[in-house]
Order: sequence, then C-alpha cells, then structure tokens
Amino acid sequence: MLSLLHHQNLVNLIGYCADGEQRILVYEYMALGSLEDHLLDVPPNRQPLDWGTRMKIAQGAARGLEYLHDKASPPVIYRDFKASNILLDEDYNPKLSDFGLAKLGPTGDKSHVSTRVMGTYGYCAPEYAMTGQLTTMSDVYSFGVVFLEIITGRRAIDTSKPTDEQNLVTWAQPLFKDKNKFTLMADPRLEGNFPVKGLYQALAVAAMCLQEEAATRPLITDVVTALEYLSVPKNDNDEETPKSQCTDRSSLEDVRSNCDGTTEKHSNVEANEL
Repeated sequence: MLSLLHHQNLVNLIGYCADGEQRILVYEYMALGSLEDHLLDVPPNRQPLDWGTRMKIAQGAARGLEYLHDKASPPVIYRDFKASNILLDEDYNPKLSDFGLAKLGPTGDKSHVSTRVMGTYGYCAPEYAMTGQLTTMSDVYSFGVVFLEIITGRRAIDTSKPTDEQNLVTWAQPLFKDKNKFTLMADPRLEGNFPVKGLYQALAVAAMCLQEEAATRPLITDVVTALEYLSVPKNDNDEETPKSQCTDRSSLEDVRSNCDGTTEKHSNVEANEL
C-alpha cells in the first residue's frame, strides 16, 4: 500500500527485502526519531518542544491524514495514528509511518468498513472499539487524542498517574467545560511560553475531534485549515493574548456550537470561526 502513496507527510518507502522468512522494509532516514521521543519520553537534559514546533508537527501530521482520506483513491484509513508513528526529520517536519494496520476506506454507497478491532488502546474511536465499524472519522478521533498529547504533554494512557487521570480523554473532558482551567491543561514543560488565545483555539480543535458521536467531528480537511492558522508564527503583538482579551468566540462552547448538529458535512473549523 505504501508503495502507491506519496506525500511529503508520509514516510517514503525506499525498498524491501524478502529472503526466506526474513521481511525487511527500508524507509527514508528520519533523523529526529518519533514525536513520542520528543514529547513523552523527554530526558531531563533535553529542551522540550516549543509551542510553535508542536503546532507545526500537528499541522503536518494532519496533512498526512488529509492526503490519505481525500487524495488517495480509494481513501485509506490509517487506523494507528499515535505519537510513536509520527517521525520527524532534522527540521521537525512530521511524516506518518507504519502502515501495517492501514485499511482501504469505504467505496460506492458504503458508509464504513467492518473489520476486526485493532490499534492502540487509548487512541481508538469509541464507535470503532464497540462495533468494528471503521470510517475516516475514526482517524479524526485518534488525531484528537494525539493533538491533546501535544498540547498537554500527557500520554493517552498513563498508569503512573492517579486513577482519575490515567486516561487522557477522560481527564480532559470536564476541563473542556471550564474556560478558567484551559491554561492548566498546557504542558508544564512549556513554562507558560505559549499564546493563551492559541491554546484556547487548539483545545477547541482537540475537543471537536474527540466528540463522542462520529458525525459531529470535523473533517480532517477542516482540521488542517484550523491548524494552518495556529501554526503561523505570530508577531510580537499577537504572540501573547491575555486572558481578559480572549473573546467568547475563543471559548470551546462557541466553537463547538459550530460543529454540533451538522451531521451532513460535519463542521467547517475555519480559522476565522476560531
């Protein structure tokens, strides 16, 4: 499958070896390893990813999914979107790797693909985990989990934390409803070095991707549009927006209202709406 897919945000398959029982895939060299190495397994002597780099990685990874969902024919459902499968080159440009679980999407008048539930615990969309019915919206949910990891610096599943904080999405859901707690969700390793308004908008995108109902999640194309805005470097005047200046348009409730109830084509998460 990967030999037929070519995009700047997908890892490039150079070749393979099939010798007896040995099977080896040869990919392009990704100098900085995986996103997980820089986000979730950060040694004390390494600088954490800054906010701009995090948004750049999120945008590139979303573009990779957009290619699979909208440009590939038939569409491809990635099915294993997680931080360890996002590889980084020397400039922190992300590329999706490991297509072992990728599945061709529905064609014709079919709305989903039925398959055995596979993937990584903590990243699977609830409807896929319960029914085995796979759609591109399953990938959007997984993207939401990883994006929340990027924002918070927390793992999707972390058994070292207190019981009520072990599942990232479960921990985040009540916080999404309290605007005063949004800044508490930012990765402490950022030490407050992030645009507050940008944080609000990033959390809005993550919350919409993590909607329980698949039909109310945004299309990945709309997510890319929103992230293009978030990943653009701001000038000094725009870099930090005090909480008092964050209008209600930035709140999750208002952004989510653009999404709820639009089951036909999901919502347009346009930058100006955020």
